[in-house]
Amino acid sequence: MDLNADLGEGFGSWKLGDDEALLGVVTSANVACGFHAGDPSIMRGVCVSAAARGVVVGAQVSYRDLAGFGRRFIDVNPGQLADEVLYQIGALDACARAAGTRVGYVKPHGALYNATVRHTGQARAVAEGARAFGALPILGLPGSELLAEAERVGLTPVFEAFADRGYTPEGTLVPRSSPDALLTGTDAVVERAVRLAEAGEIVAVDGTVLPVRARSLCLHGDTPGAVEHARAVRAALEAKGVTPAPFASGRMVG
Repeated sequence: MDLNADLGEGFGSWKLGDDEALLGVVTSANVACGFHAGDPSIMRGVCVSAAARGVVVGAQVSYRDLAGFGRRFIDVNPGQLADEVLYQIGALDACARAAGTRVGYVKPHGALYNATVRHTGQARAVAEGARAFGALPILGLPGSELLAEAERVGLTPVFEAFADRGYTPEGTLVPRSSPDALLTGTDAVVERAVRLAEAGEIVAVDGTVLPVRARSLCLHGDTPGAVEHARAVRAALEAKGVTPAPFASGRMVG
C-alpha cells in the first residue's frame, strides 16, 4: 500500500508541518504547487529531499487561494481551472526535474478535492488540465466524479483513503467545520489503517462499515501529532506484512 502526505505547505518564512520527518515515512509526497501554499524554494527543496529518499512527487493542485489555504470553494470557469491545473503541474515538474525526478501523479487539495467528488464540471476541468500535461495518474476518493473523469480522458484513477479523517455514511469526508472531521488519537489512526489494509473497510462516524478499495492511504502532515501518527501507521502495517510502496513512478524521463 502507498502512504501519501501533503507536504511543502509553507510559504516564505511561514512553515507548516515537518516535511523532512514525513519524507522518512511516506512513499508519495503531495507537494503544494503555489496556489494554496508553497513557493518555488519550498517546492524545489521538497523535491530534492523526496528524490534523495526515493519518495514519488505528486502535484497537489488547488484553487488560487493562498489566504484561505485552498479550503474555500471557488466557482472557477472550467477552462480557466484546467489551465491553472496545467500551470501548477508544470511548475512543480520543473522543480522535480531539477532534483532528478519528475511529477508522478496529481491530487487536488482541500476544497477542490471535495468539490470534484460531485461537481462534474470542475472534476472534468481537473482531469483535462492533468491530461494536457501528460499521462499522469489521478489520486482521489472512490466513486468521485474526479476519478470518473480521469478515466474518461484516458488517465489512471487511483483510489485513496484517509487514515485521519472522519467519513460520512455515504463515503465522503466529514467537513472540517464538524467536530468529527479528524481522528486525533494515534491508536484510532493506526486502527483505521490496519483495518483498511486487512479488511478493505472504514467505519463512518455513525458506525456504518464502508467497503473501500484503496491503493493509497493519506496521512495529513498538518494535524497535531502527524509525524507520530505516520510512524505508528507504517510500523503497524509492516508488522502485519504490508509493505509500503508507491503506486506511481518517479523515474526521470526525457
